[in-house]
Amino acid sequence: MKPRKGKINSMSNALQPPNALKLPIDVPAIHALLPHRYPFLLVDRVVELEPNKRVLAYKNVSANEPFFQGHFPGQPVMPGVLVIEALAQAGGLLTRLSQLARAAEHEGTAVDRAAGGDKLYYLVKVDCAKFSKMVVPGDRLDLEVILKRTIRNMALFSGIARVDGEQVACADILCAEVKA
Repeated sequence: MKPRKGKINSMSNALQPPNALKLPIDVPAIHALLPHRYPFLLVDRVVELEPNKRVLAYKNVSANEPFFQGHFPGQPVMPGVLVIEALAQAGGLLTRLSQLARAAEHEGTAVDRAAGGDKLYYLVKVDCAKFSKMVVPGDRLDLEVILKRTIRNMALFSGIARVDGEQVACADILCAEVKA
């Protein structure tokens, strides 16, 4: 399968330095892009990227996740709000990776954390959230997020979460950028 123009895909060499825009992007590289840490980092890997357009990432849902202790004992289900948060984090990665791609394009040098690294993105609104199936231990939660538009310091994303190719949740997510 031939990648579309401008798309960075998972066929790229994964053994590149963490500051290069090569996929897949793993947890140590995600740590350089997002402020979230365990147990609240909900993205394990970025596998596809079209800067300023789309990202595909995933979360491996483990039986050891702390939220499963109380939601629900004996019948663990990933809380829907955390599925939405995972989509928002994937949107944050789309924004940060797009900034880095733009910086690399303009600078022609290696990409570093400085491009946009002095900003944080906060979830400010969720619309049209729908939950169609439960997410349980052992699932791989695929997170596809599309940038619909940007307005000043805000970005509107449309996200779909899938397990085994079937939609489990979707939402429109608005995030705002503020200085860190």
